[in-house]
Amino acid sequence: MGKPKFSRKKYVTPSHPWQEDRIKEENELIKKYGLKNKREIWKTETTLRRYRGQARTLLAKISSDPQAKKESDLLLMHLTRMNILPPNSNLDDVLALENESILSRRLQTITYLKGLANTPDHARQLICHGHIAISGRKITIPSYTVTKQEENEIGYTTDSPLNDTMHPARPRADFKGVVPIKKEPVKPDEKESPKEEKADEEKTVIKEETKSEEKTEEPSVETPPSEVQDKTEETPNEQTKMDEKTKESSELVDEKQTEKTEGDDDKPEEKNEKSESDTPKDEKKDDEQKKSKDKTVEKEGGN
Repeated sequence: MGKPKFSRKKYVTPSHPWQEDRIKEENELIKKYGLKNKREIWKTETTLRRYRGQARTLLAKISSDPQAKKESDLLLMHLTRMNILPPNSNLDDVLALENESILSRRLQTITYLKGLANTPDHARQLICHGHIAISGRKITIPSYTVTKQEENEIGYTTDSPLNDTMHPARPRADFKGVVPIKKEPVKPDEKESPKEEKADEEKTVIKEETKSEEKTEEPSVETPPSEVQDKTEETPNEQTKMDEKTKESSELVDEKQTEKTEGDDDKPEEKNEKSESDTPKDEKKDDEQKKSKDKTVEKEGGN
């Protein structure tokens, strides 16, 4: 038994002191439920371990031992009375319990969720200072596990000044306590690079385009064989028309080219004609000059 002064520990410490994942989880639980230290987490882990171990042994004996069935019923009754499990549960549900299912039944968390305190830490302070009571009975233990019947009887003590609705430390009337959701921190290595983000955006755009195309597509209608034959007969006529158009266009191009070449041939002839038309004018000038010289010679002879 031991001396009452030196009582035994009610919890089991972790097997290894430095485990990164375990330390992160414990720190998140301390912030979420406003716990004092990690010893409170280890206490809940030991109680949960005791429940699960008992359920495991009863599952092995329940088929052959009638006493095991009675003990399993008592265990399930206890867990439903503490509102840890819903009614009509079985031993498999006990094995699926987690540490937060027991932490959520603490008096500290329930006072916060009922709106009697602003934060989980504020709820712990009110309980330790003697402002919270269950059915008129003052309780100063934040880790007190509240039963299903006691949950609706939690309130302020009769001597507490917080009974005054205008007290500044009292939460608002429309305040509702909410336990913060666990958010896993994102490591810098896990962050997506800008190239990967662009690729993801392109994939989403392509998916949206394909969806829009599928919506716009009309359902295919089967054509009767008579219409198919008519289409096959019309196709050669269409090909002949296209051939005729291509021939006409090629002929027009050839005509334009021939007109250009003829125009280029006419230009040098015009130059020659101009040069021929210029020659008689030069001859006339020469004749006039000769005549003027002869007249001057005759005048000089007459003198």
